[in-house]
Amino acid sequence: MIFSFSATPDFDFLTHFARHIGVSAENNILHIPGDLGEGYIRKLIFGPDFKITLHHYTLKEDLVIKRNSSGLGNELITIFFYSNEEALEIAFNDNPQVRFSEREDAAIQVTSNDLSSAIRFPAGHNVHYMVVAIKPAYLKIILAVKTPNSTLQTITTSKSSFLFFENMSVETKNLLKHITAVNMEDELSHFYMQIKVQELIYLLFQQLVLRESTNAHYSVNSADVERLLHIRNEMLRDLSVPPVLSELSAIAAMSETKLKQLFKQIFGDTIYNYYQRNRMEEAAFLLKQGKHSVAETGYELGFSNLSHFSRLFEKYYGLTPKRFSARA
Repeated sequence: MIFSFSATPDFDFLTHFARHIGVSAENNILHIPGDLGEGYIRKLIFGPDFKITLHHYTLKEDLVIKRNSSGLGNELITIFFYSNEEALEIAFNDNPQVRFSEREDAAIQVTSNDLSSAIRFPAGHNVHYMVVAIKPAYLKIILAVKTPNSTLQTITTSKSSFLFFENMSVETKNLLKHITAVNMEDELSHFYMQIKVQELIYLLFQQLVLRESTNAHYSVNSADVERLLHIRNEMLRDLSVPPVLSELSAIAAMSETKLKQLFKQIFGDTIYNYYQRNRMEEAAFLLKQGKHSVAETGYELGFSNLSHFSRLFEKYYGLTPKRFSARA
């Protein structure tokens, strides 16, 4: 099933998706019919400039949600909170080979509504995610930051084109689980949900305010984003091989300077630091499984010097690989 829409500020996902699958949404909730799967989509409106959509379902067939550019610039900010034990794919320019989430099974995407994208959910996939739609002017008011950094300025400025990925903290994951468990029959549930969603936004921007750069913000388009996601995938495909900037630059068809700046802008870290962090996350994953020794893990991830591997792992996790493996 393919559901395609244009991301205009007044678009009502719930109503149009209900019409697409031939059912009606009542009281801002759509129940998935049994012939398609099970679960629901719920919309909560906190005001004309602030609403959320909760997706909680499992479908019997693949679902592709295609979001087309509004063509209006940054008239609406979309914040996508995805937390699940299964990776999904997000595509720009119809490239279906790009994973949205990493092994950590959770990620946050902040984007302007002038970028086209597509997300594919495989059949039988337990879908749990939240989409926050908020207008830049209103977000600026609730953040109330006196001296916003370049990232916040970009997000809250109309006509900006941007995409930012952020890792999901344990606190954010737990808050998302709590939100999905709220009893919406309670009379004060709507008020309570608004507070909790603002708390989610707070936790996200607590991370985004740490991003600062002396370089000017690059306006991005769907082609740029596709290249950067492809570069990230190439880098993570084999974590035993360190990234070579000149090779990545050739693949991305952009200068090394632009590649470095754009990568850090979107993913919040340098290419090499991003690679090393994912390398250590992979090491932790392998050690937790209990199927790999410390030496096997180090060699599999390209470390010829196990002392160096141990020091680097301890820097990230506060424990040596041996002690980490014993506690896993």
